[in-house]
Amino acid sequence: MRTSIYKQISNQKLFKKQLLFWSQQFREVIFMDSNDYPQDYSSYDCILAVDAFTSIKTDYHNAFEDLKQYQQITKDWLFGYLSYDLKNDIEDLQSNNFDGLNFPDLFFFQPKKLFLLKGNELEIQYLNMCDDEVEGDFEEINTPYSDFSIQGLQIKIEQRISRESYLEKAAKIVEHIHQGDIYEANFCMEFFAENAIIDPIEKFIKLNEISQPPFAVFFKNNKHFLLSATPERYLKKEGKLIISQPIKGTSKRFSEPIEDEKSRMQLAIDPKERAENIMITDLVRNDLSRTAQKGTVEVTELCGIYSFMQVHQMISTVTSKLDSKYSVVDVLKTTFPMGSMTGAPKISVMKIIEEQEETKRGLYSGAVGYFTPNGDFDFNVVIRSILYNQEKQYVSFSVGSAITAQSITEKEYEECLLKAKAMRDVLS
Repeated sequence: MRTSIYKQISNQKLFKKQLLFWSQQFREVIFMDSNDYPQDYSSYDCILAVDAFTSIKTDYHNAFEDLKQYQQITKDWLFGYLSYDLKNDIEDLQSNNFDGLNFPDLFFFQPKKLFLLKGNELEIQYLNMCDDEVEGDFEEINTPYSDFSIQGLQIKIEQRISRESYLEKAAKIVEHIHQGDIYEANFCMEFFAENAIIDPIEKFIKLNEISQPPFAVFFKNNKHFLLSATPERYLKKEGKLIISQPIKGTSKRFSEPIEDEKSRMQLAIDPKERAENIMITDLVRNDLSRTAQKGTVEVTELCGIYSFMQVHQMISTVTSKLDSKYSVVDVLKTTFPMGSMTGAPKISVMKIIEEQEETKRGLYSGAVGYFTPNGDFDFNVVIRSILYNQEKQYVSFSVGSAITAQSITEKEYEECLLKAKAMRDVLS
């Protein structure tokens, strides 16, 4: 049983930072921040879940079945992630590229302590805890804190794929498209640093402040950290309603308003960017139809333009109503990995990008999110994110772009550098 207590919060921004600092005493932490970004389908402004009562950690073998059983047995709040390499559980695929991070393929935990903030109202839910402990923690959270920072060593960020190699590999993908093997491929490359000592909290706060995305996440599992400033929702379930919001299409922000608006408008009409988005939207429609009630799959918004701190993005929204014969985990399994991070058709393109990429994606281009006790869920797409293995002192971030028949490989490379800028600035 969970004990629930409600509090009024006068300064939401300050309280969120106090929550984040307080959470660092625990081995397992997920902090989610919507940054007050105006969006439909938002349930909470901020969530903090800490301290595992139970957990599940596994590689890709039978991962979705194990997750289904865990979710059905606990029937409680669960927080965690799905790595991209769970594709190998769904299809006859492999992930043989270099992995410097060594995160488990899947990790979820049932938190003892949970904080749900909406507006100025905070709901605190504790598992099998007394009211005195809740009050004691709340007082501790509100105790003034002092910012802290590890004096890190100078970080040398390296690029796993050189510019010349990227252009060659992107050209090979274009060849596959011209040969009819695939229509579109999301091709990614890694930036990394070895012997890296960083303060994860400091880096997350900086990344979140310069990006202010709707699906920011600070995740900690002992020595594994994710610092995410992702603007993209993968999948959300509200009752029978399933919502997917793929991002495909990117343009640069400018400080000068007229130039910035011109960039936004050019993105809206760019035929290559629209083709990218529409192909993936069609793929998402097909994925959702596998668990949907007949005739309920709808594109409620096509190629909408949304502005974030770093870039303008093209986002579509696809919805469906879940057929009751499918479980909540079935919806994830039949849509994973998300089409915006693969391309189309999925299986063929995942084989091709595995050949061309040089790093195992792992948690990058996977998803972080939660299940509620009644079986609803919400998951983001792990992009614009820094991954850190504190024990190995290895820090990594990856970026990608969609290769289509209309792609100019030099421009795709420039798009990757644009997407990498925020993470590079934060780490340097």
